Amino acid sequence: MRFVLDTSIFVNPGIRGKFGDSPTEAMRTFLGYAEKLFGKVEFYMPPGIYREVMHFVDAEELLPEIELYIIKKPPNVHDIKIPAFVVYELIDDIRRRIDKGLRVAEKAVREGVIETDNVDKIIQKLRRNYRKALREGIVDSKEDFELILLAKELDAVIVSADVGILTWAQKMGIKWIDAANFKEVLEGLVDKLGEGKNL
Repeated sequence: MRFVLDTSIFVNPGIRGKFGDSPTEAMRTFLGYAEKLFGKVEFYMPPGIYREVMHFVDAEELLPEIELYIIKKPPNVHDIKIPAFVVYELIDDIRRRIDKGLRVAEKAVREGVIETDNVDKIIQKLRRNYRKALREGIVDSKEDFELILLAKELDAVIVSADVGILTWAQKMGIKWIDAANFKEVLEGLVDKLGEGKNL
């Protein structure tokens, strides 16, 4: 069994809390599971995701385990074929999001005309709503795209809390697990593979 891991497992406070209070502690707990599953389950990260995670953890505290149990592998971007419908859906999604962003901006301008003394507050609200309209639920970085491509190439399970990644995994027929349930999945695998329940 193969898993491709996203940054959100170790960084997103709502998800990370199941593994530990800090990204380093969360990674250490995960590596404990990975050690018990070594040789039976493989854990991958594309290089971009690995670099992101390394910004948040104290790597020296996690060596050599982090190098031993997490396989860093870029997707083979030259040979992976993506169905044309994916590009069509992406273009359609981007167009809808641009229209939503335009409506958010128009609303902010109208509010600005009425409340000219509150410009900073209106700009903050515009940024928050614009970001939500354009970026929520979409694959919006090369790192996210690498994650999806690597899972496709390896026929692996994506583990993420990112709605955009999980949405596009579904569209492309890629297996996925919501990162909120990942710790329980790991516990189940350890039990099933006979390594015991005490982690």
